[in-house]
Amino acid sequence: MLGLAFGQSMAPVIEELYDTKAEKAAALKRHTTLFNTEAQVGSICNGIVCGLEEANANGNCTPELISGVKVALIGPTSAIGDSLWVATFIPILLTICLSISQASLSVGWLGPVVYMIVYPIGTAILSWKLFKLGYKSGIEGMQGFMSTGKLNALTDTMTVLGLIVVGALTASFVNFTLPIQIIRDVFDPATGETLVNQVIFDADKIINSIFPKILPLFLTLSVYYLYAKKKWSPLKLMGLILVLACVVTFIGYTTGFYA
Repeated sequence: MLGLAFGQSMAPVIEELYDTKAEKAAALKRHTTLFNTEAQVGSICNGIVCGLEEANANGNCTPELISGVKVALIGPTSAIGDSLWVATFIPILLTICLSISQASLSVGWLGPVVYMIVYPIGTAILSWKLFKLGYKSGIEGMQGFMSTGKLNALTDTMTVLGLIVVGALTASFVNFTLPIQIIRDVFDPATGETLVNQVIFDADKIINSIFPKILPLFLTLSVYYLYAKKKWSPLKLMGLILVLACVVTFIGYTTGFYA
């Protein structure tokens, strides 16, 4: 997992803190064991462990405590990082950049450029701030952050923001119409030719006038239900959408919707 990477990140600290080769080897060995977390938020673990290693070098800590703290931090940092950074921030940033890319040919190139600038800068700032927080406040700061309710408030805020973005994404990018029309031909009494095709019933317009974008929402929720609850595979879902698209398109041509 991240054992070797964590050990590599701790190597300069260990080189600075310990004098003998045996002490450095022992410290590196305990930091190359199994370790896994979300990389950005997990930088707080590096900060906390740096503080503990400094205390250990001064005789105020034990190697067993350092290893125990590392293992204890895997769960909370992984949960926070995956939910806030991976599952919320990155999708929101991608959605914004995709919208920029689809805007027009003149500004479409800005989408990937914005992502390539914002993502690494955001990653660097978050990692550095959390590392300093971990080093300065240590275990007490992590426990205080989790016990005061700030974590729950932040999680709830990011969850609501994520739902808003997903809703906007659904309305903007999912296109689903109901192509059912009733058309009346208006004839010229003198020549008997058709003057105009008058639409007297349009199912899609009626539905959107009552609840705009409800059909894309219904399709998205249906796909989510089949995937999350019924355990359909993505391949089966793509096949279902393909069949549904063919059927609805055929209905549209037969009713004159696409004429």
